[in-house]
Amino acid sequence: MSIPLNIDWQQILLHMCNFVILAGGLYFLLFKPIKNFMDQRTAYYQGMDKAAADKMKQAEEHEQEYRRRLDDADSEISRKKEQASKDAEKIAETILNEANKQREQIIAEAQKEAGREKEKMLQDAKEEIVELAMAATVKMLHGEAVSHE
Repeated sequence: MSIPLNIDWQQILLHMCNFVILAGGLYFLLFKPIKNFMDQRTAYYQGMDKAAADKMKQAEEHEQEYRRRLDDADSEISRKKEQASKDAEKIAETILNEANKQREQIIAEAQKEAGREKEKMLQDAKEEIVELAMAATVKMLHGEAVSHE
């Protein structure tokens, strides 16, 4: 059998076999390792992306928790300020009441002392008047006795 155009089927089959071997070798030597490397790299960066997303989510949760705590602390501080203000007002009112009581006691004691001083002065004045009256009487009696002699 003669093949037109000088085509040798045996050479074509050998070249096809060589091409298949070359393609398979290149696939196993170059394409597969590069594909595996690229897959690993993609998986690595996807893992990093997922880890970053998880960390970001945790950071946002922590931020929300800290904001809630700050809000709670602010409300607690406000409540304690109000309580301290009320306590200070009560203490001030108590101190004013005690000061008023002390003032009233001091005024009452001063009035009593003034009353005692007044009584003492009146008593001293009465005694002095009595002494003066006695002295005047003695002088008058003494004056009459001298004039009768």
